[in-house]
Amino acid sequence: MRRAVTAVLLLVLLTSGACSGSTSTTASSSPNAPDPSSPNPGTGSRITLMLKDSPFSDAKALLVTFSEVNVHASGGGWITVPFAGGASSRTCDLKKLQTAQDILGVGTLAAGHYTQLRLVVSSATIYLQNASSGPACAPAISISASSGTTFPVDIPSGEIKLNREFDLTSGGGTMILLDFDGDRSVRLTGNGNGQGGGRYMMTPVIGIVSVQ
Repeated sequence: MRRAVTAVLLLVLLTSGACSGSTSTTASSSPNAPDPSSPNPGTGSRITLMLKDSPFSDAKALLVTFSEVNVHASGGGWITVPFAGGASSRTCDLKKLQTAQDILGVGTLAAGHYTQLRLVVSSATIYLQNASSGPACAPAISISASSGTTFPVDIPSGEIKLNREFDLTSGGGTMILLDFDGDRSVRLTGNGNGQGGGRYMMTPVIGIVSVQ
């Protein structure tokens, strides 16, 4: 009898332990993996965000660093589009994008309907006498410049939301071309050329040129 009771108690404990565990789904960190919080997570579609510029004409270089790029799934939430190269941020020299385009973000997301894009600009710097070398966009861009010719740009709010609906189809690819208007985005406040009370301010002006 004692053995039977012991066997029953052991069975109850094993059963309750198995039922108490919780299950969770974790999105893959791979930039090519569909986000399970998106519609139809089992199917993927490649999205590429390209950037061009109507340049800030008074500078030799205008470096803008993006810290986040997202798209909003219909009926869901914001989904991150990985930066090209897999870095945590991406810097672009807008002066080099006047007659060219470069990749801002690229990845594979779930097929479905999307309603918005969101970009976050974390910092910007103007170079009045020195141009950049290398690619237009990279994880980081550095320029050697003398004192008095380089000025940080104040960005009161770097978050830009673009209301443009688009669809990602399973196994397909979509390219979205963005235009960062440097001349409309940057202004010099106060007197001077960034010194002696004057300073550069940026309110990013970004538009969607095409979705293909």
